[in-house]
Amino acid sequence: MFKKWFKSEQPKKPQAPEVMGLYLGGSFELDALKLKLITPELCIENPASKHLIQAVGQAELDTGGTLLRFYTDDDAFLQVVLDGGMTENHITDVKLWYFYSTTTIGTESQWKQCLADGISKPTYELEGFEFTRIWDAVGDVSPPVAVTEKTYEEDEDVSETDQFMMLYERHLSDGNTESLLVAGEEKIVGQNADRCLVVSTGFDIQPADIRING
Repeated sequence: MFKKWFKSEQPKKPQAPEVMGLYLGGSFELDALKLKLITPELCIENPASKHLIQAVGQAELDTGGTLLRFYTDDDAFLQVVLDGGMTENHITDVKLWYFYSTTTIGTESQWKQCLADGISKPTYELEGFEFTRIWDAVGDVSPPVAVTEKTYEEDEDVSETDQFMMLYERHLSDGNTESLLVAGEEKIVGQNADRCLVVSTGFDIQPADIRING
């Protein structure tokens, strides 16, 4: 008499994207000396050199590229932009961002007003500094860039957030730049829309300055 064993098909768990050795639950370290040298001119105060990755976000761009965000335990996220593929050879930009402020948007009229003139404007002032809009469209109106970010968390929760973003920059004395990202975020929770305006500041990171700790 023969027995047949059947394997039950378990649903596959969603896999968070990885690149450069960065992955959900991992950690990385940045060049502490370079952080110390650049910090005095930034809006950011005391950025950490060591980071634990607690969530990973992925968004597809209209240009055909992919945006990956590795959210850390220091109220920051390392953002990696890729074009044409998902390997290190396709990386076009790496920045470390810190959340500056998050403001809840409570009504539909406030949300529409935010999308109309609260995100995209020729210049944006923060901490007494003037940042200039980078993503300019042809003509007088430059609407926010829309993306949908899928976020993977350590507890295996996966969520989606619609984001309407604008990028700004200002020049520093050493020839580098500080970036400013203004985003209206909308997440549907049940039958309700959870909306907020998120302001983040960041700066360029060279892949060679990132050390993967595991």
